[in-house]
Amino acid sequence: MKEKALRSYAEMENVMNRTKREAENSKKFAIQNFVKSLLDVADNMERASSVVKESFSKIDESKDTVGAVPLLKTLLEGVEMTDKQLSEVFKKFGVGKYDPTNEEFDPNKHNAVFQVPDPKKAPGMVAVCLKSGYTLHDRIIRPAEVGVTVAMESTKVD
Repeated sequence: MKEKALRSYAEMENVMNRTKREAENSKKFAIQNFVKSLLDVADNMERASSVVKESFSKIDESKDTVGAVPLLKTLLEGVEMTDKQLSEVFKKFGVGKYDPTNEEFDPNKHNAVFQVPDPKKAPGMVAVCLKSGYTLHDRIIRPAEVGVTVAMESTKVD
């Protein structure tokens, strides 16, 4: 009888611990679908900022007769501030961004989109990152889209 009581007690302890762990995980990852929906927004903010910065450097301010340059500068600052604020909110809720360029390819963290022949890097390395990956409390919620190096075939001329 004593052994049955001890087993029942141990089983109850296990159930309580498992329930507690599941409740913590549910709370921790409850925002996963919401975050996934916002990742494209974050990508577009980053893309807009980089394209505008690149184009802004090509503008000749001496030919700006209508005063568009200050307005574009203000727009760029607004986009950059919004992108920074979104990154801070992500960080606050445990969302992390990663760029695996020059790391070894890991199919659990990376989605290979194409292969790149590169004699300077070992085969199986991430050569290019097209889309950054994201984690939520160390869980991959979006793998990074990457180009992976492959071994170059030696071309022998006789």
